[in-house]
Amino acid sequence: MDDILERAKRVRLVIFDVDGVLTDGSLYLSDSGEEMKAFNTLDGHGMKMLQASGVVLAIITGRRSRCVELRAQNLGISHLYQGASDKLVAYRDLLEKLQLRPDETAYMGDDVVDLPVMRRAGFAIAVPDAPDIVRQNAHYVTRRSGGRGAVREACEFLMRMQDSYDAMIAEYL
Repeated sequence: MDDILERAKRVRLVIFDVDGVLTDGSLYLSDSGEEMKAFNTLDGHGMKMLQASGVVLAIITGRRSRCVELRAQNLGISHLYQGASDKLVAYRDLLEKLQLRPDETAYMGDDVVDLPVMRRAGFAIAVPDAPDIVRQNAHYVTRRSGGRGAVREACEFLMRMQDSYDAMIAEYL
């Protein structure tokens, strides 16, 4: 547990995958081909609190979707990489832009395409329904599923480890 605490304390950037993490992984396609996704509002508020605590947020996803762009805008996330067939390229770009070391980053994923970044990030997070190999490469596996509060759980965990949770909740008490 000490290793996890030390890793979580160093995190200055959290990167999220979309399908299976910010959503439950379902893809809704209309007859006209428009893609729709359902996002969890509790996850969104957790992300806003984490940002307010001083942690930078980013999204890296292999798919392209206007609704993901809108969600990122709604949450104030300016670091959005869509259509990232090689997520490691986007990750390295973020490190360079933000002048961060890998040990100062966390990545939350749910599938094997996330492994290259998860294995380099200082703190890797997976959802419980991720394949075994993904969970085995995570430092923390959420109890909640993607799109069902997993992101909120991860955000609150990081804030608790960084001693910022109480300050973020204080305005509501």
